[in-house]
Amino acid sequence: MVSGVDGEAGDGGREGLVARVIGWAARHPAMVLIAAAVIGVAGYRAMLSIPLDAVPDLSDTQVIVTAEWPGRSPELVEGQLTYPLSTAFLAAPKVKAVRGQSFFGVSFVYVIFEDGTDLYWARSRVLEYISEARGRLPVGVEPSLGPDATAVGWVFQYALVDRTGGQSLADLRTLQDRTLRLALESVPGVSEVASIGGFVKQYQVILDPDELVSRNIPLDRVVEAVRGSNADTGGETLEVAEHEQMVRGRGFLRTKADLEAVPVAVGEHGVPVLLSHLGEVAEVAAPRRGIGELNGEGEAVGGIVVRRYGESALDVIGRVKARLAEVERGLPAGVRIEVVYDRSEFIQQAIGTLREGLVQEMLVVS
Repeated sequence: MVSGVDGEAGDGGREGLVARVIGWAARHPAMVLIAAAVIGVAGYRAMLSIPLDAVPDLSDTQVIVTAEWPGRSPELVEGQLTYPLSTAFLAAPKVKAVRGQSFFGVSFVYVIFEDGTDLYWARSRVLEYISEARGRLPVGVEPSLGPDATAVGWVFQYALVDRTGGQSLADLRTLQDRTLRLALESVPGVSEVASIGGFVKQYQVILDPDELVSRNIPLDRVVEAVRGSNADTGGETLEVAEHEQMVRGRGFLRTKADLEAVPVAVGEHGVPVLLSHLGEVAEVAAPRRGIGELNGEGEAVGGIVVRRYGESALDVIGRVKARLAEVERGLPAGVRIEVVYDRSEFIQQAIGTLREGLVQEMLVVS
């Protein structure tokens, strides 16, 4: 009986509170309208500024560190790169786990922080510990951070297609790396544009061991000659006829012929020994670890757009499409861009489903 009386008193108190609120609202309609307008404007602005995505980002706060050591085996990379870096990050604040993977010539270290850690704070801490660990790494190895993105940052993908056959896979890959990738990486909200497929052009020097032995030229001298020739050098300025003339040495290698003409040593009677005398210079494709294929029609070249952490996927995709439309007008004849993956379609469908559900609920409540 006592609890029943208390319950009735509680219900009466709540009803009295509701009655007072309704009475105050009826006596001050202007204040109610102003408050409703303020709440409506705030809600509209929040709707415009909220990042929109169809895939919830439940990934950990993670920073990826990569280090390349070309030509080394996974065992050597594990002992000389992955292990020193992994042990260095264990002492970083708020670090939950450190995982390392060693491959042929490259090391990946994944530093996972506690939930709620700001990504850019975590990246700055990792940079500090990289500087401390750099002294324990082999000479010439420079670790670098991965993109400031998460596991669900892959929001857009495209392919370069030339059905006329005027451009080879190597030409399309060069177009992707030197034109499209640079244009898209400057788009606000884009963290990285990863190129896939095709062939990367490179020059290979195929030396003749017999020529090296007969001329008494070690391999290290050939490497240093090529490295030293591929650079411009500065000079002085001379005044000629009241005009200042700049003296400089131009040495950037641009063609296969430039590489063949690199002097390596001085032979008999002061005759220079060129790189072409010691072997062959060939323009070939770099070794590949995989390929890109489109719709079962054969190999293709493309790019993957990764959005920056915290950015709205829908806005980033819109800006990427606008930039691609600008770049496509300047592509060679016959080359066009095909969209392979566009998350904005899923986002629009999710928004449509939410809008339909909200409208139905408002009608029911009304």
